[in-house]
Amino acid sequence: MNRPARPLPDRRARPPMGWNSWDCYGTTVTEQEVLANAEFLGRRMLPYGWDTVVVDIQWYEPTARAHGYNPDAPLVLDAYGRQLPAPGRFPSAADGAGFGPLAARVHALGLRFGVHIMRGIPRRAVAARLPVLGTEFTADEVADTSSVCPWNSDNYGLDHGSPGAQAYYDSQVAQFAAWGVDFVKADDMLFPYHEREIAAYARAIERCGRPIELSLSPGTDVSLARLDHLRENATMWRVCDDLWDRWADVEAQFARMARWAPWQGAGG
Repeated sequence: MNRPARPLPDRRARPPMGWNSWDCYGTTVTEQEVLANAEFLGRRMLPYGWDTVVVDIQWYEPTARAHGYNPDAPLVLDAYGRQLPAPGRFPSAADGAGFGPLAARVHALGLRFGVHIMRGIPRRAVAARLPVLGTEFTADEVADTSSVCPWNSDNYGLDHGSPGAQAYYDSQVAQFAAWGVDFVKADDMLFPYHEREIAAYARAIERCGRPIELSLSPGTDVSLARLDHLRENATMWRVCDDLWDRWADVEAQFARMARWAPWQGAGG
C-alpha cells in the first residue's frame, strides 16, 4: 500500500528539525517509546518547527542491546534482503506491515516519519544469496565484501559496477516510500566518503515517487571539496563525528564550524 505523499517543507527557511531515538534509546527503541516521544513533539514542539520523528539504527535487530552491536546479529529481512522492523519491538509491523502503521500514526500527529539505514546490503542477505527484487541478481553478486563499516558489522557495501547494486537501493527506498517514510538518515556514507553510494541512494529516492529527505552521516572530517556533490545529492549532512560528553569533542567543533560557516545559506 502506497502512503499519500507529503510535500517537503520550505527548507530555505530552516533545516529539518525533530527528534531522533539514538541519544536516549540507542539501538533498543520500541514502538511505544517512539509514539510517546512523537506525541510530546507534536503537542509541544511542532508549533516551533520541530516536525520530524526518526527511528535510529537497528530497528530490524530483535536482540539489540543498549551499548554496542551484536556480531552476526539476526536481522529481520524480507525475501529480497531488505530490512523489516523487529516485530517484538514494533508490534504494528507484524504480518508484513512494516513501518506503515507507525508512520500513519506519526503523520496523524502532523509530523514527518524517518528511519536510519546503514550503507549497503545486509551480510545475512549475501550469505543466503537472496534475490535482488526485479532483477536476476542475487545479493552476493551485488555486494562489495571488501567494503565494510569499521564500527558495525551488519552490512557490506555495494559494488556499483553491477546494475543490481542500484536495483537493491531502488527496492529498499521503494519499500520505505510505500510505508510512508519522509526522511532517511543514511549512515556510514561520509567517512570515508562513498561518492558512488551517495549518488546511488539519491537516485533511488528520486525514482521512488515520494518526496524523501536524505541525511548523511557520520561526517568525520568531511571536506569542503565535497560540497557540490553533497548539495546535489542530499538534504543535509553531518560535518562532525558523534559529540560525546567530553570537552575535546566540543572544542573540535569550533574549527569545523568556522570552516563551514561561510558556505551556509538558503537551501544549504
